[in-house]
Amino acid sequence: MTDVPRGTAGGPQRRSRLRHALGPTLGRLRRPFGRARGGNPRTTLLALALTAVTLMTLDHQSGLLDPVRTVAGEALGPLQDGAATATRPVAAVPEWFRARAELQHDVATLQAENSDLRGRLETSGYDRNRLAEYDRLTALAGETARVLVPARVIGWGPQQSFARTITIDAGSRAGVTTDLTVVSGDGLVGRVTRVTPTTATVLLVMDADSVVGGRIGDSMELGFLRGRGVVGESGRLDLELVDASTLPRRGDVVVTWGSSGGAPYVSGVPVGQVTKVYDSLRETSRRAVIRPFVDFSSLDLVGVVVAPDTQSDRALVRAGGLR
Repeated sequence: MTDVPRGTAGGPQRRSRLRHALGPTLGRLRRPFGRARGGNPRTTLLALALTAVTLMTLDHQSGLLDPVRTVAGEALGPLQDGAATATRPVAAVPEWFRARAELQHDVATLQAENSDLRGRLETSGYDRNRLAEYDRLTALAGETARVLVPARVIGWGPQQSFARTITIDAGSRAGVTTDLTVVSGDGLVGRVTRVTPTTATVLLVMDADSVVGGRIGDSMELGFLRGRGVVGESGRLDLELVDASTLPRRGDVVVTWGSSGGAPYVSGVPVGQVTKVYDSLRETSRRAVIRPFVDFSSLDLVGVVVAPDTQSDRALVRAGGLR
């Protein structure tokens, strides 16, 4: 006996059963629909509900609607697939915008982190130099038993004036007055000549009009240091000794002689080292060339020597650090 495929030979029998089961319901439906517009809508709604329940029950028990599903699937399947293909790009637009926004945020975060790391790398040498300058300035304060107002160089004097001056960011509010000694961690820088509430002008010892009392460290012989007006690698000071019979030696260290009351120069601040000695019999004088310890072309952090009880708007540098 040959099996009959579902939905072929069995079709007439299923349609007969379907008409038999739905006959009473369809009869009731024809009457309301066949009426005029004045028919009862509740009767129509009840008939539709009964029809739906009957179809669901028969389909669950015997698969009565399988042929209908097959035909509907074959007819609507391609349409659904085409609709899904057509709407897929549109549906993906919100997700694309969300992914793009997240990607932009990640890129911005990485760029900020990269910029921060690059900035730290580029300024690491600068920060190390500044820390070293603070350390040297603190050491000088301890060696000379001085109290210093820390300041930074913020400007150089105009070249047209032929004066070698700098401007620092500390003024009267920081306790700075005129005729005070200015030093760096390496030695003598100059003296204060003009003060404003927030800044001060410093005349460098390298200026041609600058005269500083100096002392040879080993022999304690006295002399006067004069600038040549040259700043840089070739900048030098000339030391003329008071006692013409005294002859300094190469390598001797020169420190400040010191002024009365410590103004404008305090004593004992390192100035430079003897590199050459000139002996003039005709002038009965001896002159030494001094190479300064301070590199004036790269000045940054300096300290102004003040009294220990000075009132300042910033922490003062003392032996042992800032206080």
